Amino acid sequence: MSIAYFHFHAELNDFLPRHKRRVKIIHNFGERASIKDMIESLGVPHPEVDAIEVNNNYVDFSYIVQDGDIINVYPISVTNTQSTSIRPQPLSIIRFVLDIHLGKLATSLRLLGFDTLYRNDYGDEELAEVSHSQERILLTRDKGLLMRSLVKHGYYVRSTNPQQQIIEVLRRFDLFKLVSPFQRCLRCNGLLESIAKETIIDLLPESVQLQNQDFHRCQNCAQIYWKGTHYERLQQFIDEVLNSEKTEQFNHEHH
Repeated sequence: MSIAYFHFHAELNDFLPRHKRRVKIIHNFGERASIKDMIESLGVPHPEVDAIEVNNNYVDFSYIVQDGDIINVYPISVTNTQSTSIRPQPLSIIRFVLDIHLGKLATSLRLLGFDTLYRNDYGDEELAEVSHSQERILLTRDKGLLMRSLVKHGYYVRSTNPQQQIIEVLRRFDLFKLVSPFQRCLRCNGLLESIAKETIIDLLPESVQLQNQDFHRCQNCAQIYWKGTHYERLQQFIDEVLNSEKTEQFNHEHH
């Protein structure tokens, strides 16, 4: 049997069993294996890895692990000036596809203006395929799904609280500056366009006809939007999300 010594850094420990977190892992292996397969066999999905150092040299996922290797695996959050990132080039357009467990997060991302695909009947294979072929970041609560080889851009959402989830994703992909609310349909992800009140007046409840002048319609599913009571609630949610970043920056600067 051969032995390799693994050390996973920072949030990569989220994927390890408790007794293997933040310690040197002694890993016995018999068969020839790539470092990518070995890292995933220990529980860490490849899209979460940014750099791998073996015996003080940086390697990529194709490296074949040797007996006695000392291996450090780094996530995106640990910026290492010497390191060579093995992540694919960042996407020029940020778009998402989400698994079945993240319906509320999908709505929040659309609310903030991000192109977000979500269906409650996507299978794992289809999610991986859509992420790959449309160059979308796959957000999931399923580690196995992130390990599919088709997935190049993906992230495991840690929080189970929907409001925390949206903040977590905005932070992870540095998206606070790209937020542009009320651009997309919350139901189908289509883009909204301004529409004259008189062209849709027959479709509106009477109270809405009287109180509102400003209307938008989804170019995709024709859902009509106006600033009702829910609008204030959504605006409050957006403000809270954006303020969380200001608070974070303030704490960071005054720490």
